[in-house]
Amino acid sequence: MPRTDHEVVVVGAGPYGLSAAAHLRAVGKETAIFGRTMSFWEENMPRGMLVRSPVTASDIGDPEGTLSLDAFRADTGAVFDPPIPIQTFIDYGHWYAEKAEIRPDPRLVTELTRDEHGGFRMTLDDGDRLTTNRVVLASGGCAFAWRPSVFDGLPPEAVSHTCDHSDLGQFRDRELIIVGGGQSAIESAAIAHEAGAAVRVVVRAPLVRWLTRSSRLHRLGPITRVLYSPEDVGPAGLSRLIAVPGLYRRLPDGLRSKATRRAARPAAASWLVERMRDVPIETGKKIVTARAQEARVELEHADGTVTAGDHVLLATGYKVDLAKIEFLDSELAAAVSVAGSFPVLNRAFETSVPGLHMLGWAATGTFGPLMRHIAGTSATAQSLAHGIARERMRQEVPRVGKALTESTR
Repeated sequence: MPRTDHEVVVVGAGPYGLSAAAHLRAVGKETAIFGRTMSFWEENMPRGMLVRSPVTASDIGDPEGTLSLDAFRADTGAVFDPPIPIQTFIDYGHWYAEKAEIRPDPRLVTELTRDEHGGFRMTLDDGDRLTTNRVVLASGGCAFAWRPSVFDGLPPEAVSHTCDHSDLGQFRDRELIIVGGGQSAIESAAIAHEAGAAVRVVVRAPLVRWLTRSSRLHRLGPITRVLYSPEDVGPAGLSRLIAVPGLYRRLPDGLRSKATRRAARPAAASWLVERMRDVPIETGKKIVTARAQEARVELEHADGTVTAGDHVLLATGYKVDLAKIEFLDSELAAAVSVAGSFPVLNRAFETSVPGLHMLGWAATGTFGPLMRHIAGTSATAQSLAHGIARERMRQEVPRVGKALTESTR
């Protein structure tokens, strides 16, 4: 293969990108990383948010296991209790990058294509171009933000997605309708309400699932440790399976999909119950029509009722669609084999396009819901780095064998 500018390029400098870069360098891979450190967390998540994962499940994976949140606290004197404030976690991500000596190039990738030699060409936002043998996509999930089709055609002044905002205080003194019944919807409602907005939550499901039972099960000492893995993703029992993504990948497709739906169904943390006491929640509301007129938005429901406000905030989650990754060349995206909408990945998180790897949300279809959480960074980065290292070794063995044969002639 012709010489390239970089052996491996990681796109994205959040928890998954930082962990991937650290592990790749640990196995001797020359790695460049592009993107602003923790930018998704800083620019696409609301200030005042709390990280629902426990401290023990919020470490960004590193090869030596020395860059934990506890190490960050000891080194910086940071004071925090669970649930962790988002700003504390952002500070931890920057500290991790500094301690791991990872210095991301803040330029953004604007185009990624394949070249004629089986590698990749990348264009950056300043017009610079480079080549690489491998690309690891670990960019934030905002590209996959899902907006129900009923809202098509409405302007951003009327409707936006939660990932469009870092400051919900902008809705102070406005009537805000939040659509959704999961953690993002309920916590955004609490934050906006506390910032002075008149908030109303609209939920299609017949109820909001509060994780009060889960909270009780997490206070049972030794029994809790049997029911839940240290990664703490998913319900009691199933959490143990989710924590082993390599095993999860081997489940039959139907069982894997069923388990993922059960583990990822919308729910809200128990510590939000008190904060939501004064916020009205309308359940069983299927939206059939959305219209904006005269700076107001009206949502008509299947039962004939109407909810009106100044702005609609969609907390409707994320759906993987490779065509929505703006910098990914359309031919390259089309070449990736998918199951449903998710790319099919091997154990090194490599797609059907050799040298193209996808982490985080995109890996959920193959490796399960752990990939949506910080706790998945360690297992992901280890499998990625070791898989690439093994492949390099396999490529080198025939050449070594040939050299030995020739030397004995």
